[in-house]
Amino acid sequence: MHQALGKGLEALIPKSQITPTITVEGEQIVKIPVEKIKPNRYQPRNKFKDENLQELASSIKEKGLLQPLIITPSLVPGEYELIAGERRLRATKLAGLNEVPVIIRSEVSEQERLQISLIENLQREDLNPIEEAQAYQCLIKEFDLTQEDLAKLLGKSRALIANTLRLLSLPAEIKDAVISGAISSGHARTLIGLPTEEIQKLVQRIIQERLSVRETEKIVERLKVESLKLKRKKKILPELISAGEELQRSLGTKVKIKGTAKKGRIEIYYYSLDELNRIIDLLK
Repeated sequence: MHQALGKGLEALIPKSQITPTITVEGEQIVKIPVEKIKPNRYQPRNKFKDENLQELASSIKEKGLLQPLIITPSLVPGEYELIAGERRLRATKLAGLNEVPVIIRSEVSEQERLQISLIENLQREDLNPIEEAQAYQCLIKEFDLTQEDLAKLLGKSRALIANTLRLLSLPAEIKDAVISGAISSGHARTLIGLPTEEIQKLVQRIIQERLSVRETEKIVERLKVESLKLKRKKKILPELISAGEELQRSLGTKVKIKGTAKKGRIEIYYYSLDELNRIIDLLK
């Protein structure tokens, strides 16, 4: 399974038995009516930019479709299912072509369809960061891969795979902001781990103030430090706080009490030898 996945699109180039209209490097390419080709069930892309499709359609209208689609026969006789080339197929329809050059793969398993569709998009970098994360997650779940396995198969670092997958833990509205391009994936990754309310506020700041990723990181670091201080303060028993304040008044210097109701320690601060001697005399 891993070997086939590693081959990428090459795994789908068939030795077709159909009489070819064109032969390229020994592979047979035939022409199929556009209406006979159905979308790929495993297409990971949810959005296609109209402007880019129009540009590709204009090019196809002028020069034709230079790179064939890869298809496989469907359960309906005479129809086919697309495996690779969704963007090209859509642009071909926009260009008004009735037929498209294709390579037909007679036997393609469900796993191969999913693998190749995802890998084609990932290798072409056509996916937005959330679609890419969803594609990684789908590959990992469907084929029982580790992040390390996936990194090797796609030629990417494990850290990149892990960081991309972390985007899926963000609230839905924040993922939508990444998809729309309102914030970058770099911005989004810095927000992971913050409370939802804080994330929403910070996203508004990023958009309104046009904060850089580095500026956002600094704000997040400050928020996390403040949150940690608040948590620590909440853990201190009110009785200990009261006792510390009373000691400070009695000794006339800074005092900290750390611990629980059962055990702990008292820290008494001094700022000169004279002050130390004064505190010792008071404690006697």
